[in-house]
Amino acid sequence: MENKKNHKLLKQIMKFAVVGGLAFVIDFTVYTIVVKTLHGDKSYLIAGICGFTVSLIFNYLASMAFVFERKDDADKKKEFVIFLVLSLIGMGLNTLLLWLYVDALTGNIAFIYNIHEAIYNWLVSINVAFFKSVGEFIEICAKVFATAIVMVYNFISRKMTLEKKDEK
Repeated sequence: MENKKNHKLLKQIMKFAVVGGLAFVIDFTVYTIVVKTLHGDKSYLIAGICGFTVSLIFNYLASMAFVFERKDDADKKKEFVIFLVLSLIGMGLNTLLLWLYVDALTGNIAFIYNIHEAIYNWLVSINVAFFKSVGEFIEICAKVFATAIVMVYNFISRKMTLEKKDEK
């Protein structure tokens, strides 16, 4: 019985990873386009909100269709509101992590900035840099870091609140 539950959970995590991976691609693509388009002082924050919002819609539809088993008596409007609230908390966490990474850490701690600058310069030297500057590279690294943290939050919070509970 326990082995069957573990298998079901592992399968669900893999589905979540696929849906989340696709949502990340959508989020990351929108984020990158907005960062490269705006070039403003806090453009990465606006880009983070834009990417997160577009991917949220895809993520809700795909998660409820393929990842989580709906509660039998689920009110879809209420379900979406819960998904939205959890996602807004995730977006807040994402935005906070972006700010911490870009402004608080790399903006104020020279050692951390220098590590990013060294990696950026190495990427430029081997012709694989897709970034216009160290700052843009830092913003992209921040997005990857924030996404990894928020992904764990998203799975746990959605599983606890949206999914039908197994009957014992």
